[in-house]
Amino acid sequence: MSKKKSNSSIKLVLTQLVLDIFEQSGNAPLNYKQVSAKLNVRDPESRETILEILKEEAQKGTLKEVSHGKFQLRELKTFIEGVVDMTNDGSAYIVTDDPDETDIYVAPRKLRNALNGDRVKVYVYAKSKGQRQEGEVIEILQRFKMEFTGIVKVSERFAFFIPDDRKMMHDIFIPLSDLNGAKNGIKAVAEITDWPAGAKNPIGRIKNVLGVQGENDTEMNAILAEYGFPLSFPKEVEHESEEIPDIITKEEIARRRDFREVLTFTIDPFDAKDFDDAISFKNLPNGNYEVGVHIADVSHYIQPDSALDKEALERATSVYLVDRVIPMLPERLSNGLCSLRPKEDKLCFAAVFELDEDAHVVNEWFGKTVIHSDRRFAYEEVQQIIEDKAGEFAGEILKLNALAYKLRERKFKNGAISFETTEVKFKLDERGKPIGVYIKERKDAHKLIEDFMLLANRKVAEYVSKMGKGKHKYTFVYRTHDSPKADSLASFAQFAARFGYRINMKSDKEIAKSLNFLMEDVEGKKEQNVLTQLAIRSMAKAIYTTKSTSHYGLAFDHYTHFTSPIRRYPDVMVHRLLFHYLNNGQSANEAYYEKLCQHCSQMEKKAADAERASVKYKQAEFLRDQIGSIYTGIISGVTEWGMYVEIIENKCEGMIRLREIADDFYTLDEKNYAIIGQRKKKIYRLGDEVKIKVKNVDLTKKQIDFSLIQD
Repeated sequence: MSKKKSNSSIKLVLTQLVLDIFEQSGNAPLNYKQVSAKLNVRDPESRETILEILKEEAQKGTLKEVSHGKFQLRELKTFIEGVVDMTNDGSAYIVTDDPDETDIYVAPRKLRNALNGDRVKVYVYAKSKGQRQEGEVIEILQRFKMEFTGIVKVSERFAFFIPDDRKMMHDIFIPLSDLNGAKNGIKAVAEITDWPAGAKNPIGRIKNVLGVQGENDTEMNAILAEYGFPLSFPKEVEHESEEIPDIITKEEIARRRDFREVLTFTIDPFDAKDFDDAISFKNLPNGNYEVGVHIADVSHYIQPDSALDKEALERATSVYLVDRVIPMLPERLSNGLCSLRPKEDKLCFAAVFELDEDAHVVNEWFGKTVIHSDRRFAYEEVQQIIEDKAGEFAGEILKLNALAYKLRERKFKNGAISFETTEVKFKLDERGKPIGVYIKERKDAHKLIEDFMLLANRKVAEYVSKMGKGKHKYTFVYRTHDSPKADSLASFAQFAARFGYRINMKSDKEIAKSLNFLMEDVEGKKEQNVLTQLAIRSMAKAIYTTKSTSHYGLAFDHYTHFTSPIRRYPDVMVHRLLFHYLNNGQSANEAYYEKLCQHCSQMEKKAADAERASVKYKQAEFLRDQIGSIYTGIISGVTEWGMYVEIIENKCEGMIRLREIADDFYTLDEKNYAIIGQRKKKIYRLGDEVKIKVKNVDLTKKQIDFSLIQD
């Protein structure tokens, strides 16, 4: 590094220290001698530099000279922390923790090697009137990720790694000794190991070779690696799972409520391998019904702080890609010991309810059970029984369906919102290539199970929420969902009005009522997906937290996740806490569980992003062989550079770039969700039907380009 560059870096650090002094002193007016004393700087040269800094910062507008030689910060908050949100041109916006703060723009040369998602400290410049807030990164506090998927490019003396991530602006230099067997053109995972000061590119090593680009396994594993999900379980975890005995002892059965003689069955997708919930049903002598929701007792098998437990917590969730499931637990547990397979004794944690004819809960019981499932049903089989009113256990299934209807009706009457999103499924050949697309239907059989799971989740949350009062409330893991922000909802209401739907915004209940009417009315129509997705986007995101607040979307005062511990770690925590409290345990440490909740919420989002990426890849792969094909689609999104269109027939989404629409110069009207031609004033609005031609498909970017066919 040159002496000039070194002095510049020292001065930047010293500038930060000087400005910190004003922050720490409550912005009291200080001269250069006072600042030097607070920094313990005594040599004349450094004191002279501090005076220089004070004058320069006053010229920039960061400081103001309030009296001769005495300075103050113009604005007290000069340094902020936030997360880097990289743009396509290499600049970034720093998103602060305070939602009311504006994002800070940082030019590419002032990012100091910060990458997308990194947590950074930013020095914020004084804002001139009418200009955006700008700053520069002075410290990287926490790297978001150090591993990337991409393509290896090998030459005679060195190699470079080109990341798939469009927001990773730097290729990674790979020494030939760190290729780990990777050949030129192969897809791999690279890890950044060093980034020397002043170096344009980071240095890294190849961690995993994924395979040939374009092959199904390579691309699915690349998506998992990109979002930080491991491709296999550590040997220690597999070994620990194999060591768990599969025999259920008489002593263990004696500690549980025995349901083995009560009619019990599971209802799952036809291709499911793990069954983590079962329903038991019994007619009671008083005319009421006993319905048991029995959940796999995962917490019996995985002990806190074991290798199994640590791995499950790290993953926090199973990941469902188009063609595979990456389980949270090893197969011996997820498909074996914990799976509620038919004709086998299984250990469960249950919520058992006595319901009257109107599905009101008369009595409830929570505790450990042992069951013996009589039958494994697929959703399609139960749906057939409901429609034909005949078949195995038809009487019990029809009664459960009738009770579920009443639970559902009451839920919506109380203000719950019904979001029936369109779920796209692919027909795959033996190599994983998509050969067809279909829409997954949700019928009464699905809703029956869902309503009893909701009942169990709600009642468990209510039970614990009533323990203790005020500061003495018991720590628990809740699933909460805030009400939407008024401006987001108003924006959606304005858009929905174009299709003839009115959103009554007088109260939460009226909002829910009008949203439900919209969702019911739009079902099966071409604009269903666009309106549903926009409505969901206007809502807040559900999270895990120890704070006992309500669930807006379900209109429940208290809600948790109790029913899927094979695939969600929060449910494991809920089981442990509930069992602890049922046995008169003291309230658990809130700060500890809140930290776990935050981790689980983050991993849930990553899993959802990975699942979406796999769908996008398969959509691109499906249309790759259909370049030139013409379809009818719905405009599903508008941006300043293009409009997204979703094909009605197969739900594949691609983009029409504005610069390629030849008849006019089009610009974005953000407020009205529209693209407008500047000369002819032709308008393309969100939800409009258009004809498109498949122009290009880029599998690496999971990107589909359409061209607009104009009349």
